[in-house]
Amino acid sequence: MNKKISIEQFAISGGKPFFEEKRHVNKPSTPNKQKYTKLIEQVFQSGVYSNNGPLVQELEEKIARHLGVRHCVLSNNGTLALALLLIALDIKGHVIVPSFTFISTPHLLNLFGITPIFCDIDKNSHNLSIQHCEALVSEKTTAIIATHLWGIACNVEGLQKLADKKGVQLVFDASHSFGCKTNNQYIGGNGIAEFFSFHATKFFHTFEGGCITTNDTVLAKKLKEVRNFGFIGYDKVAGLGINAKMTEVCAAAGLVNLTSLEQTLKKTQENYLLYKEHLNDIPGISLIRYDLRETNSHYIVLTINEDEFGLKRDKIIEILHKENVIARRYFYPGCHKMKLRSGSSETRLAITETLADKIMLLPGGASITEQDILAVCSLLKKIYLCSDELGELMAL
Repeated sequence: MNKKISIEQFAISGGKPFFEEKRHVNKPSTPNKQKYTKLIEQVFQSGVYSNNGPLVQELEEKIARHLGVRHCVLSNNGTLALALLLIALDIKGHVIVPSFTFISTPHLLNLFGITPIFCDIDKNSHNLSIQHCEALVSEKTTAIIATHLWGIACNVEGLQKLADKKGVQLVFDASHSFGCKTNNQYIGGNGIAEFFSFHATKFFHTFEGGCITTNDTVLAKKLKEVRNFGFIGYDKVAGLGINAKMTEVCAAAGLVNLTSLEQTLKKTQENYLLYKEHLNDIPGISLIRYDLRETNSHYIVLTINEDEFGLKRDKIIEILHKENVIARRYFYPGCHKMKLRSGSSETRLAITETLADKIMLLPGGASITEQDILAVCSLLKKIYLCSDELGELMAL
């Protein structure tokens, strides 16, 4: 790389931003408008907009078939999918969760009067450390909630063996993992259940939504009761419940997006490989390694080595934001360091804290263009080449 760059061209120095409009991490993919409009016309004609409508039922059937599980129970978001499980499984006491995960999980546990016990992660997979998890199990532990982070599957067999040994329930957070595999099987049928987020920024989305997948017929029936206030039949309430029903409008988006999954996967993988090619020669940047046979490649995850790159991760993000590249820290600083009503862990979770200080996500997914990827990589190279001068400028 030849150094022929002046820092005056950077927006943080007063120059014009690299991009005129913001480039966000994982811009939502757009459903086929013609197919979507056709389904919405059906919704208007039927007059059924919610309450387990025909499109919701169809989407549940198709997702279950696609993932190779017996049951899919849709919800109006991923957080309430977990809430349904907490109620249906009557989870109480202490629940072991990774600290390196989205804050919604420990928030929800707190709201249900459950104490999250924060566990460290494996330095290679970024998933729950089985060794640390086993050390944290106590007589108060009732469940383990493990996250398939970035769509990379947890050690499912090892965690199931541990859960069986300790007599606790095992649930998987598959929010990142629709279309991902482990042991040549789609994620969805592991543990007692797995829950997904179908938020607009996900690989597969329903604008907003989520689901639980399970092979347990009794549990699936209970989940459907709980998501509808506990009703069974017309007016009989059998137990506790909430309103977590997906609308027909959202189910329509899901049905359309299901028809383009292969194209979406092809595009995310191509984009990941393009990043891999063009970030390869920048010192201090390591791109996450995906097995393209098993992951959806939706997240462009970097770790930053400050000594090699010449700038701290947060300084790089500050520069990128000025250029309208909205790179992000993820799960910083770790849930165990966030303000919660309850939660316990060891004093320090070394791997979680180290990773939280180094992780940076770039715009990825299926919607970003090849031109934008090349531009983002070029910008990062320029930042690296001017890292000394930019560091001095930002220290003023």
